[in-house]
Amino acid sequence: MSNLRTLVFFATPPHDCSYLPNREATTMFVDPRAHIDKKLYSQLTALGFRRSGGHYYRPHCEQCNACIPVRLKVDDFEPDRSQRRVLKKNEDLECMLVPATFTERYYQLYATYIEERHKDGDMYPPSREQFTSFLVEGATDSWFLEIRKDNDLVGLAAVDLLDDGLSAIYTVFEPEMENRSLGTFAILWQIEEARRKGLPHLYLGYWIEQCRKMNYKTRFRPIEALRDGQWRELDTG
Repeated sequence: MSNLRTLVFFATPPHDCSYLPNREATTMFVDPRAHIDKKLYSQLTALGFRRSGGHYYRPHCEQCNACIPVRLKVDDFEPDRSQRRVLKKNEDLECMLVPATFTERYYQLYATYIEERHKDGDMYPPSREQFTSFLVEGATDSWFLEIRKDNDLVGLAAVDLLDDGLSAIYTVFEPEMENRSLGTFAILWQIEEARRKGLPHLYLGYWIEQCRKMNYKTRFRPIEALRDGQWRELDTG
């Protein structure tokens, strides 16, 4: 059984940064042969690692520390006026957690989302293999949040259950329903789910101040950032 003391880590060669132009990035990842159980996954997440399929990684760039792990303190969170409007707007939706598995309907929603909103990203073009390796493989205690309207699937969020919280992995939704702010709604639902389970945190991955696509994370407060090995409340001005 692997633990933090026995884990072996590797680093990728420098490659183009996916978030900041004209930057090179290096990624540290856990030896894929290691057995990562829920306890170890929770410890890695608290140290700033993320899961992508069966891979556990974190940025490890020599001359850049722009990628900041962030998490919410769910008991202290209160939705602001805009977030309350999102909740009100989506009162007609039904939400349910189901085990993370592949279905053709899940994939079609994922593919539509990537094709419509992320043609400029490294996840385009989508494929069934990509969906499976990213969101299904390597699952430890992993779930999909189904978001339905009139029993039709309109949103899907991948969520991992940790010892000290939930980890929000990725969310997709019908692009034609953009006005409902389903990405924000999915986070708000996960905050409440963490409260229902008596868990203190919702991990939101990395925040990069210079990356506009990540600005939404700091709209959820209070939010903590991992810097110099310590979780501290992030001052977002």
